[in-house]
Amino acid sequence: MPTSTLLIWAISAVSIGLVISRPFKVPEFVWAAGGAVLLLVLRLLSPQEGLAGVAKGLDVYLFLTGMMLLAETAREEKLFDWLAAHATRLSHGSAQRLFLLVYLVGVVVTTFLSNDATAVVLTPAVASAVRAAKVKNPLPYLFICAFIANAASFVLPISNPANLVIYGAHMPPLLAWLPRYILPSAIAIAATYFLLLRTQRAELGTDIAEDIEIPTLARGGQVALAGIGVTAVALLVSSGLGLELGLPTALTGGLTALIVLVTARKSPAEIVKNVSWSVLPLVAGLFVLVEALNKTGVTRWLTGLLDATAQQSAAKATWLSGMGVAVLCNVLNNLPAGLIAGNVLQTAHVSETVKSAVLIGVDLGPNLSVTGSLATILWLVALRREKIEVGAWQFLKLGALVMTVPLVLAIASLFLLPH
Repeated sequence: MPTSTLLIWAISAVSIGLVISRPFKVPEFVWAAGGAVLLLVLRLLSPQEGLAGVAKGLDVYLFLTGMMLLAETAREEKLFDWLAAHATRLSHGSAQRLFLLVYLVGVVVTTFLSNDATAVVLTPAVASAVRAAKVKNPLPYLFICAFIANAASFVLPISNPANLVIYGAHMPPLLAWLPRYILPSAIAIAATYFLLLRTQRAELGTDIAEDIEIPTLARGGQVALAGIGVTAVALLVSSGLGLELGLPTALTGGLTALIVLVTARKSPAEIVKNVSWSVLPLVAGLFVLVEALNKTGVTRWLTGLLDATAQQSAAKATWLSGMGVAVLCNVLNNLPAGLIAGNVLQTAHVSETVKSAVLIGVDLGPNLSVTGSLATILWLVALRREKIEVGAWQFLKLGALVMTVPLVLAIASLFLLPH
């Protein structure tokens, strides 16, 4: 194996390992971007190839920018506090009812706004809700935001940006998507709920506060709520027309923030300052690492392996591809893994069942680890802003169960669908 190939694999592996372990609490983007820069310095990638890798994430950067602007505007205008008070009052003092309510809201947000929106928008709302309910341990409710963000992320094409990366220009129309994915989605959502409820039951045995005062929602909060609704509609329309989702999200998020700032006569400094911009170089760094890995011939090798397996047994190819890409997501992160998987699927000769298994693996597999998906990384960032820490090992112990069972059931359900 050429020395350059070994170096690319070594730098990529170390960079991703450091992103996962986050030593000395150095932000994740430092390690991902650092690995990308090192590849360029050592001339393992040309500047043109590096820029090409960065450019492949343009739609994702725009999407994230719009969602983060929406979330920060809503936070500043106390929309999350208002929603949290309503949710807590509806639970009538029952911790399990609040748990179910948060889960159902997570399903809706993920389905119509994407899994990244669940991490960015729902997590602070849930943090506010558990504070209002005087919950001693908020983690059972906050875990919902992480796990449902991935479990419900293949209900619709717009539910996860990784779906767009996998299918590229060959995205199935909505009326073809729903029959293919509605059963696996329903199974994944239901299984994830019951596993989370069972593992967190001990923390949900105490009553919570029910005498919750509902705050007044100011004009800015109303505009932020309308902006979230408009964004959901824009995403559905864009998906139906086969358009990329990044620009509509960036426009609606930016416009919502602008209207709120003008209406309230506020400076944009607070919103801009509090947005987690470091996520963008993190994503860019991951895309550059994948660009380098593609130079090693990994896409050609995986395509050959998948074709050979599919010729031997369609069922074997379905299971190995779905489970294999699920593991790969937790090594690379699901966006780069989805990019590699999409390149493989566009050149391999496989059935729609195998393609569906790959997409389910990319979407559901990241529930294993804290760095499996961008949504989970965004969730961690949101938790840190709430002064809450979740360790990689703590998440992995829970994810080993909550990811594996729904993944197996969802892939198995593909064989029940007409071919």
